Amino acid sequence: MKKHFKTIVKAALISVYVIFIAGSVVRMTGSGMGCPDWPKCFGYYIPPTDEEQLVWHPETGYSEGTIIIENEALIVAKKDFKTSSDFKAENWDPYTKHEYAIFNVYHTWTEYINRLASVLSGFIFLFLIVGAVKFWKENKRITLYSFGAFFLMLFEAWLGKTVIDSVLKPSVITIHMVAGLLIIALLLKVLHILSEKEVASKPFNRVFHNLLGISIVLSVIQIALGTQVRQFVDEQVKLFGFENKQMSLYNPSVKFYVHRSFTILIVLLNFFIYWKNETLKLEFKLPKYIIALLVFEALSGILMYYSDFPFGTQTVHLLSGALLFGTQFYLLMQNASLKSFKS
Repeated sequence: MKKHFKTIVKAALISVYVIFIAGSVVRMTGSGMGCPDWPKCFGYYIPPTDEEQLVWHPETGYSEGTIIIENEALIVAKKDFKTSSDFKAENWDPYTKHEYAIFNVYHTWTEYINRLASVLSGFIFLFLIVGAVKFWKENKRITLYSFGAFFLMLFEAWLGKTVIDSVLKPSVITIHMVAGLLIIALLLKVLHILSEKEVASKPFNRVFHNLLGISIVLSVIQIALGTQVRQFVDEQVKLFGFENKQMSLYNPSVKFYVHRSFTILIVLLNFFIYWKNETLKLEFKLPKYIIALLVFEALSGILMYYSDFPFGTQTVHLLSGALLFGTQFYLLMQNASLKSFKS
């Protein structure tokens, strides 16, 4: 497994970005509460496909933890039992974590697929820590960073439950997103350590390094603000409906304008970083990819604002931002390696 460890790290990194994509589709379609409980969905490991499955029926067997909708509220089976001809309230407990009691098969299965992506990623991370243990004597940093990423994934799983229980509370979603970026950073750190011998001798530039650090901080702030803006959009959709997308950013909060202004600052700063790379002949390849990602991020943001959120633009916007963070962070590590190489 040791000789394939670098591939496992890359697979883990890709799986995190797949979760980002799946999560953005969930939010884009308003499917965040498609499954009202966690980790099951309406008490099932495989969610229902028809509302009839969530309605009480006589002479029907129910398992402990199964959720149904009764009088526009969620109730949970206390134990395994079979119903008689009459509904007996003593067999059921009210679901108390929230009062969201709506079933939409498309929302439910969109959220379920998002969870499947997380489960698949979890298995990859198990392979990651098994492989990382083998590096303990050779390079303890690889083991520690890998386990850090793994425990953050567990924290993310718990946060996923908290997001549902809080009915998509904005602050919890923001923490969920930032934790995902930390996992990406740890995996990239492991990947960079495994690739350190491939770093060529180039001049280290302190100004260039500091600019990269600032750009990363701004990107994290930008992504965090983006989750808050998206929450405002979600609230507008609930108020006006999906058919009135032109109202999604009607009378937005100050966070939207800060988010938009940050985009201008980030674009200018990263173009300056690209210019420094060219004029100082640092010969890094990643700055041009950073510019490309900024173009995708900016264009998708413009389309969302001026074209009423065309399908897929939110996913492109979020993925571009997450990839931008990862690319900036890896470039920072590449430049930092030049300093240690020189010394």
